[in-house]
Amino acid sequence: MQTFHIRYRNTQGTLMRILTAVSRRGLDMPSVHAAQAGQDHQVTLLLEVNSKQVGQLYREWYAIADVVHVGSGIAQAADWAGPHPVEGVCIESRAAARA
Repeated sequence: MQTFHIRYRNTQGTLMRILTAVSRRGLDMPSVHAAQAGQDHQVTLLLEVNSKQVGQLYREWYAIADVVHVGSGIAQAADWAGPHPVEGVCIESRAAARA
């Protein structure tokens, strides 16, 4: 299981588009939690995915105009292992997710 954290601007239909990306692939969503996070909103999803599906989901979520940040438990752990903490996903990680 992998946990995904998606920050988005709460405009009409944004949360539905995020969830549709998961359901379109036939993935189970054992846990979904959406809440306000400062000026934005955040949804936390628990999914059973393989590495190919992770890349597909990142690419589709970042294609949604109102998505601000996409992170996962594994990606965030790798980001925090560096010498300085980073804010958000670095450009290289975002480009790799779109590949």
